[in-house]
Parts: sequence; C-alpha cells; structure tokens
Amino acid sequence: MSDTMTMKYRLLGKTGLLVSELCLGTMTFGGKGFWEVIGKQDQQVATEIVARALDAGINFIDTADVYSYGESETLLGKALAGCPRDKYVLATKVRGSMDQSVNNVGLSRYHIMHSVEASLKRLNTDHIDLYQIHGFDPLTPLEETLRALDTLVQQGKVRYLGASNLAAWQLMKALGISERLGLARFESLQAYYTIAGRDLEREVLPLVQDQGVGIMVWSPLAGGLLSGKFNREDAGPEGARRASFDFPPVNKDRAFDVVDVMRVVATELEVTVPQVALAWLLHQSAVSTVIIGTKSIDQLNENLGAVTVRLSADHLARLHAPSQLPSEYPQWMIARQGADRTLA
Repeated sequence: MSDTMTMKYRLLGKTGLLVSELCLGTMTFGGKGFWEVIGKQDQQVATEIVARALDAGINFIDTADVYSYGESETLLGKALAGCPRDKYVLATKVRGSMDQSVNNVGLSRYHIMHSVEASLKRLNTDHIDLYQIHGFDPLTPLEETLRALDTLVQQGKVRYLGASNLAAWQLMKALGISERLGLARFESLQAYYTIAGRDLEREVLPLVQDQGVGIMVWSPLAGGLLSGKFNREDAGPEGARRASFDFPPVNKDRAFDVVDVMRVVATELEVTVPQVALAWLLHQSAVSTVIIGTKSIDQLNENLGAVTVRLSADHLARLHAPSQLPSEYPQWMIARQGADRTLA
C-alpha cells in the first residue's frame, strides 16, 4: 500500500523543482573495489529498494559515476526501467577517476563531456536532472568546468547543476563566475551534515542561505555512528560499516553526548534514535533533502519513518546543547557586530 501522503517536498535551491525531503542514495548499489566496504547490493535488491522508495513518495534519487566504478548507475538504470521518466528526479556526479587513463579524472571539459555520455548510457536515460561535480579540481580552472557544464544544460542533456564537498570560498567563486558570464549555476550543494557534525554551520550554511543554494545532506547518520547501535564502551555490532570503516571523521565524545540525549528524546516520542537524527536535519531550514542510503528494505522503512517525527522547541533545545559548535572567530565578532545593529 502506498504511503506517499507522509512525504513532503521542498524546492531545490532557487529553482522551481520540488524534491522529496528524503532522497534515496545508491552508493551501496554494486560492490566493486573500494565500494565493497560500503555495500554489495545486486540487481534484485537494488530494484526492490528503488520500488519501495518510489512507493513511499521519494521522487529524488542520487548516485555517482564513481560508485562501484559505474555499477551503481547501471543497477539504478535497470531498477528504474518501466517507471515513467517524469516521476522521479535523477542525480549523478562527475569528477572521480574511472580507470587509469590520465585524462579520465577531474573536471576538465574533456572529462566532463566523456563522463556525461557514459553516465547517460549506464542510467539508460536521455537526460540527467541534477549533474553535480563530485568535489573540487585544483588543476582545472573553474571557468572551464562551468562553461562545460553550461554546454550540457544548453544541449538538454542536463537540467540543473550541483556541487559536492566544496569549501565556502570555492562555491562562492563558482557562483560569481556563473553570474558574471551568464552561465547555469550550482543550485545545490551536497555536503556532510549531522547533529554530531555541525561544521557546515560555520561558513557554508550562511553562504547557501544567502545565495539560495539548496543543501543535500550526505551521511546523515555519520556513517552509522548515530544509528543507536554504538556506544562509548564498544566498537559496535559485528558487520557494522562504522566498525571497519571509521568515516566520516567525528568527535566521538561530543557524538556520544548527543546520542545520550537522542535516546531520551526517542523514548519520549516512541521512535528510534536514527529517526531522531534524521528528523533533526529535516528541521533545519537550509536543508532541501536528506540522502538516505540503505542495505535492506527494513532499514529503508525505518528511515522513512523520520518524516513523521515532530521535534518540539524543547526537544530541539535539548539536542542543541551538547551538539552546538564552540564559538570561533570571526563568528563571535560577527554576532557582536550584529547585536548593535538590531532594529528595536
């Protein structure tokens, strides 16, 4: 039975594109090379996960060419076969090295033009809704990258552009170049953000809120650390990804202080700890969507339950206390200057 009424939709940045507040991440699809550490989903499991996500009202699906070196895109393309193309928003990324060829990496026009054709073929589609750069390329001028991406938009192969894992100055520089040259701009930034890792709030969040760029959150459970399965005393359950792949980096003392409060809130609301972690992100105004990766239907269903969790002002205040960032320069000076310019 469909439960699409529980899913809400948000605008992606300054566009008119509505995306589900939860986005299906497919980094676990496949399992070649390094990605075997992340997950080893075959076609059957991938198809079942995609079908359940669509049935639940998710209309936004994210992948990358480098995930399992193209296998994730291939599995996703087959899983979406038969689904009307206008029923979902498809996102993928470019930058990573796909083989040992010297030019098959980075954000040059050469690599971008080759990569988009390969992604379109693997995904079995004639266009990509959101094409994202998968990080910064220090060797390629940003203008070259942005002109190449704008060409893809003009050709109709790409609808919107996004970025991932950029510093605030890199994103602002790109936005400035796009505005100056009249090019399609980055409408979203995919970034790591959790209640246990709020570094984004120092520079990036103020920037994206000012410029109208949507945030797509990756690893919202901090690589499983916020799943409720870990504590201070042990390394976590056997087979857990975080137990063998300690990423992303997290201040664990602060994280477990947060988890202690999350357990109490979860008990009060009769929900799970990961649902509280996801719900906290959904309460942040700068967030357009939260990417949920999953290894099973049961895990997906638990994550889907986060959209119904309502955190009160008291809950948010209690969660904020152990997770807030220490005040650093220039933040404390900006706050001081802002205080003397407040309208009465």
